[in-house]
Amino acid sequence: MEKIIILETSDIHGSVLPLSYADNAHEDKGLVKIASLIKRIKAENENILLIDNGDLIQGTPLTYHYVKFLKNKQNPMIKLLNHLEYDAAVIGNHEFNYGMGVLNRAVSQSNFPWLSANVCHGTTKETYFGKPYTTKRFSNGIKAAVLGLTTHYIPNWENPEHIRELYFEDALLSAKRWVDYIHEVESPDILVLSYHGGFENDVENGSPSETYTGENQAYRICMEVDGIDILLTGHQHRELTGEINGVTVIQPGSNGEKLGKAVIELQKKSGSWSIVHKESEILDVQNEKTDHTVIELIEEYEKKTQAWLDEEIGTIEGNMLIDDPFMARKEEHPLIEFINKVQMEATGAPISSTALFSNHSLGFPSIVTMRDLVSNYIYPNTLIVLLLKGQDIKDALERSASYFSLDDNGEITVNPAFSYPKPQHYNYDMWEGIEYIINAAKPIGNRVQSLHFQGKPLSMTEDYEVVMNNYRAGGGGDYKMFKGKPKIKEVQMDMPELLAEHFIKHSIVKATVNHNWKVVNHP
Repeated sequence: MEKIIILETSDIHGSVLPLSYADNAHEDKGLVKIASLIKRIKAENENILLIDNGDLIQGTPLTYHYVKFLKNKQNPMIKLLNHLEYDAAVIGNHEFNYGMGVLNRAVSQSNFPWLSANVCHGTTKETYFGKPYTTKRFSNGIKAAVLGLTTHYIPNWENPEHIRELYFEDALLSAKRWVDYIHEVESPDILVLSYHGGFENDVENGSPSETYTGENQAYRICMEVDGIDILLTGHQHRELTGEINGVTVIQPGSNGEKLGKAVIELQKKSGSWSIVHKESEILDVQNEKTDHTVIELIEEYEKKTQAWLDEEIGTIEGNMLIDDPFMARKEEHPLIEFINKVQMEATGAPISSTALFSNHSLGFPSIVTMRDLVSNYIYPNTLIVLLLKGQDIKDALERSASYFSLDDNGEITVNPAFSYPKPQHYNYDMWEGIEYIINAAKPIGNRVQSLHFQGKPLSMTEDYEVVMNNYRAGGGGDYKMFKGKPKIKEVQMDMPELLAEHFIKHSIVKATVNHNWKVVNHP
């Protein structure tokens, strides 16, 4: 009997150190802790397959500062994965956020292959990153193959300029084709599919857990593709293990808080290996020590990041702090109004929409630093002005209005669909430049009332210029009414930079709300 151990990280999002960049408070997470766990498992076991499942190089001020100021150096995330001797990594959707130049450099700096069978050249349809799969022969003679796939829904989110050379094949169709090919050509003893995507159905009972769009196809992959032994997943930031149709599945959460582990036992019969047992688990890093080598490897990057984060750039007159993220979405908050006004000022658009991206957003204190900006506006979004019909705006507001539900007492709460299976608070938008009321007591799709622009009812047939971030403008978050609409203007500067530029220009910003919208629960 022989044993193979597969270790998976996923959705690290630039999280290396055990801290929150908002205030440098300690948090039990990060590659610095996962590294200790990986090294201990490797010391105790001989046959290890170590894979990162995507969304690695974007997500913290460390990675943002690197891209803006240090990108001629080696990518710090690649430096760490090289040190830990990863066997492979998979392209995630957030790998594209900084553009192809940054991504291609990261791939070229890696001592391991980046896999994504379904991310292809737009013209040749050949695999763009060179290798759809990789193989590893262990010391006991067992051969494993690892196929990489990426959610093909990326064109619905990403800045088109970042992916203009690419074609995204349906991940399920790609899985069917490549799994068969690998078995025929490589004859592996173990086939691992590492998919940067999640589950569209409940892992235990198979019932649909979200509206099927193709963004997540892990359940269908298990049910419709023969020949997969282990399915590594991610994207949804969930923590789960299980077995679906004989396929052992793992998803290890996000931000370096957990490590996924699968153990496969094989027995040799008649000259070939057969799998006799599989099991999976999620390992917590809470009690792990920090790996000092990892700290040393990124010390230069981190020092420069921290100095940059502490730069003072402006002052708030009034209160722009967030005490309750739900209330900041239910009642207009000065932070949201400010971001919308910056978007309008930067583009000249008379209407704007934005979201409170995270429940961890603290708002802006009286003295504002870069730390405050990148902790509240956590994505490197750019701005796009779309030409929309009034009906498009109404439809988008109805999509946002579905964020709310009523509890048993008739009080307004969050629709569970925005919390499970993945938190999607960033898909609720708040608007400036129009006046509207959301009535959460009404049926979804019929909640927007009293919709006005410049004192008059919004015409459903007239054109309006609206500014929003590039993710939303592409239809991201199920805002299908925006897809394919005319682009009036694009601003290629990232929003954190635009916010910083605004503070530098104005120095003092007043915290204001004009109460142009509200959420009610009138029957």
